[in-house]
Amino acid sequence: MILLAIDTASSLCAACVYDAVAGRELGRAVEDIGKGHAERLMDVIAAALASAGKTHADIGAIAVSIGPGSFTGIRVGVAAARGLALALKVPAHGVTTLSAIAEEARETFPGRRIVASIDAKRDEIYVEEHAADSSITHGPAIVAVDEAPALLDGERPVLAGSGAAVIAAGADPARYELAGGAATADIAVYARLAAAGRSFNSPPKPLYLRGPDARPQDGFALPRRAP
Repeated sequence: MILLAIDTASSLCAACVYDAVAGRELGRAVEDIGKGHAERLMDVIAAALASAGKTHADIGAIAVSIGPGSFTGIRVGVAAARGLALALKVPAHGVTTLSAIAEEARETFPGRRIVASIDAKRDEIYVEEHAADSSITHGPAIVAVDEAPALLDGERPVLAGSGAAVIAAGADPARYELAGGAATADIAVYARLAAAGRSFNSPPKPLYLRGPDARPQDGFALPRRAP
């Protein structure tokens, strides 16, 4: 089965074509664009398919990063995945960014407890803990920075993701080991997790964990005219 993976939860706009039977990547396209995922995603998907020598008709399933991460990016990716799945009559699966970050760290640190985290700003971090056997033991959740040191309790963890430095700040280095510090994982990791049946939801739905930063300003609302 040919699987298309999409990730727009961070500054990256990424797509990967993956052979789920052979367990190998066939092609990819990745752009670090910051914003503007809606304008670039379809071209990125087309480029990934072209590099793999495949077309939309070859796709048998779709995987997409559902967050946590950029609110706008997540919406764009999930909407695209669901729309393509509907048009192609194939299943779509959601994979959390935190699970992908943990899985990528496990390639370097097999058999270890892994705390995957993303810096959520506003003195908060998104967290997901994975046991040595890859099972999720906590999360996905949002945690206040002042509560982060508790994540170091127990078996010495590997800290992965952009929130790792936040958790480690001021702590004894003997209590943890640092992996990468990115806000997402390599696009092929999302494909691999979905191919292995390790998705979070299907059909995919955004995983925000907190409300949007942008809120309506009631003070600027026009008074409603009486009938």
